[in-house]
Amino acid sequence: MPLLIILIVGLVIFLAIYFSRKSIVLRKLSKFQFRHIGQFRSNELTKVTGKVLQVEEPFIAPFSKRQCVAYIFQVKQKVSSGKNSHWKTLVKHENIQSFFLEHNGKLVMVKPSVASNNYHSYMVEDKRITSGTFNDPTPEFKNVLNDFGIASENWFGFNKTLKYTERIIEIGETITVGGIAKCKTLKEPIEGYNYSKIAALESSAEQKLIITDHPDAKQKRKSF
Repeated sequence: MPLLIILIVGLVIFLAIYFSRKSIVLRKLSKFQFRHIGQFRSNELTKVTGKVLQVEEPFIAPFSKRQCVAYIFQVKQKVSSGKNSHWKTLVKHENIQSFFLEHNGKLVMVKPSVASNNYHSYMVEDKRITSGTFNDPTPEFKNVLNDFGIASENWFGFNKTLKYTERIIEIGETITVGGIAKCKTLKEPIEGYNYSKIAALESSAEQKLIITDHPDAKQKRKSF
């Protein structure tokens, strides 16, 4: 019986890791071929590691106040029921915008969209802030809670057990993106870019963009 329990627990842990968002994104990305931006092959599944540059006015992360092109943040509260407790999600927001990826002085356009659901992403956790009975929320954490109408204290004046997590893709951060390689004609000039065409990584009905800042996805070689 103990051996059976160990096997069951081991299987549960394996499945939790295998089907985690991080593992799924890294597995999907492993099917793409690294290419230098100047050597794209049209319609090939291609991935590039490069530095994020903005296309439009970037987002501002709620807690860290850093400029970013993508974010996921959550506020959770630990709630108890009898002898059991669990984390209840109070707020969850995710957003992303178009951006450039720069590598060796060349640019590639990436156009993910929450509305069209054309991408899979995994972002490494950048911030984790907590509060509890003997752990007062910082002024910065209180400001975030106030922005979303969440009280930091209960009816009795005690601190709630709260947790805030923030994941972002920051301007200037090095990330890896996979998509369908294309060459696009520019409708409007880009400042500092002297070409009429630009490389792009796109999605299709069958293939979504894959986006991650996890270091395991980065291209390890110095050159292609």
